[in-house]
Amino acid sequence: MQRASRLSRELALLSTEPPPGISCWQNGARLDELRAQIIGAAETPYEKGIFDLEVVVPERYPFEPPKIRFLTPIYHPNIDSAGRICLDVLKLPPKGAWRPSLNISTLLTSIQLLMAEPNPDDPLMADISSEYKYNKQLFLINAKEWTEKYASQQKRALEEKTNQSETKATNGSAMQKRKGSSISKKEKKPRMGS
Repeated sequence: MQRASRLSRELALLSTEPPPGISCWQNGARLDELRAQIIGAAETPYEKGIFDLEVVVPERYPFEPPKIRFLTPIYHPNIDSAGRICLDVLKLPPKGAWRPSLNISTLLTSIQLLMAEPNPDDPLMADISSEYKYNKQLFLINAKEWTEKYASQQKRALEEKTNQSETKATNGSAMQKRKGSSISKKEKKPRMGS
C-alpha cells in the first residue's frame, strides 16, 4: 500500500513538474512498470537525442531501488549494450548509495547527469572508457553517430511512419484474406471421391 501511494505521488509530480529534459509515465495498467525518456543535454554528444528507458519498481520500494535500463542504444562508458547502467544510486549499500529518501525523479536526473559527464573510472564498457580517457575526440564522434543512428528525432519519425504503414498493410492483408475466404458454396469446387 505504501509503495502504491508513494508511486502515485511520484508519478503525479513527474507529470506536473518534470525535471528539464525528462519525462516518465506508467507503462500500461501496472504501476510498477514505467517508461521514461531523457533528452540529451546541449553541448554533449547526445544533444537532441531522445533516449527511452525502462523503470521496474521492486516490491520493496522505496527500501530497494528501481531497476532502470536504457532501451535506446547509447555509446557510453557507464552503460552496457543491454542498457544496464553503472551508477551508485541504483545500488543498495554497502557498494551503492541508494536511500529510501531518493525517488525516481532524482534517479532519472542522476542518469541525465551521468550522460553529460561519464565516469570512466567505474566503467561497464572498458573499451569505450579507454577511448573516453585517451582519445576523447573519437569517443565524441562515435557517441554522436550512435545518437543520430538510434536516438534522433528524424529516425523516430521514420520508424513511426514505417510502423503505421506495416499496421495498415497487415490490416489490409487480413481484410483480403477474409474477403477471399467468403466463397459461397456454389463457387467451391466439388471434391473428388466424396
